[in-house]
Amino acid sequence: MQELDIAQFWRDDEAAHANNCFNQSVQIPLGIRMSDECVFAELGEEGTPWMPIPQERRIELNRRYNDKSERMIGKRLLKEDVLPEDARLPGVKRIGEVFGGKYIYHNETEWLTQSVHSTQELERLLDQVEKMDLRAFMLPENWEAEKKRVYERYGVKPALMRHIRGPVTLACSIMGTEDFIFLILDEPDLARRFADVITKVTLGMARVMDEEYGTTAEETRGFSFADDNCCLLTPDMYELFGYPVLKKIFDTYAPDARDSRYQHSDSAMGHLLPILGRLDLTGVNFGPTVLIPEIRKHLPHARIDGCLSPMSFMRNDVDAITREVARDCADALVYNGVNITTAGSINNGSSLKSLRLIMQIIQNKGRRD
Repeated sequence: MQELDIAQFWRDDEAAHANNCFNQSVQIPLGIRMSDECVFAELGEEGTPWMPIPQERRIELNRRYNDKSERMIGKRLLKEDVLPEDARLPGVKRIGEVFGGKYIYHNETEWLTQSVHSTQELERLLDQVEKMDLRAFMLPENWEAEKKRVYERYGVKPALMRHIRGPVTLACSIMGTEDFIFLILDEPDLARRFADVITKVTLGMARVMDEEYGTTAEETRGFSFADDNCCLLTPDMYELFGYPVLKKIFDTYAPDARDSRYQHSDSAMGHLLPILGRLDLTGVNFGPTVLIPEIRKHLPHARIDGCLSPMSFMRNDVDAITREVARDCADALVYNGVNITTAGSINNGSSLKSLRLIMQIIQNKGRRD
């Protein structure tokens, strides 16, 4: 391959992202911008990538990382202008907590704990959730005073809720995976009720945060889900439980053709593509076994983020990276609307040297001229 021309690469990449990556730009777009957790291996620093760290430490690591990335690939990738701690609003309860779970750190990773251990417990929980005052549950007692203070001092508004854990992954956490699957098989009516309550809660929570921000579903469009566990369901099971949730929420928050309807599921969920196709998704990020031609057959309007294996990238496997990115470039030249990135998260260990290799492959294999 020819050597990488960094300045030319970034000039071509800027144009490549137009129209949600559906265009006839000279070069296939690159979606990888790395992640905060990559600083540790890259800089040879000790740390826990998935745990919170002090803000000053985060800024210092990101700045040093960006100095290195600017030298190696010509761009500063990570955020350095973090707001001070004083500008942060108090925590708002999340959907897992509405359903009785707790978010905890275990083995340096955040987990949502199980809260239901039988169908009887599930029925009682759903009764309780349906009667819940979501606003009172979500917002802490000092919310109004803190919201006013932070906005007046920093101009910061509360965050909108436009992304959420997907319904299948949520249900697996709340019930346990096996019990949830048996619920759908043995008590489909209760499973439908569970899905309906998840839909109502999601819309209710999003509406609360819209009001706190000062917008509406009509004014601020788009919604996305992260639902890795959807791969565990058969098409019929997903049709019963997962699809209705996404359909109703997209109908509210992303009803028009160009609105953002996004699904992340970095798992082998290709068997669900015909059902997801009916949602007319406009962006997807699936597992490394779900490839571009298969996705495009069912999702003609979706920007496809992928399909480089995160493990190939994390291991800095030159042969695998070269093979997979070249494959995706070849498919992108045929199918359009492809954004070269990983089929899942970018993990600590993924190096700037490997990112530079990906850029070189795109510049050599992913051009229309």
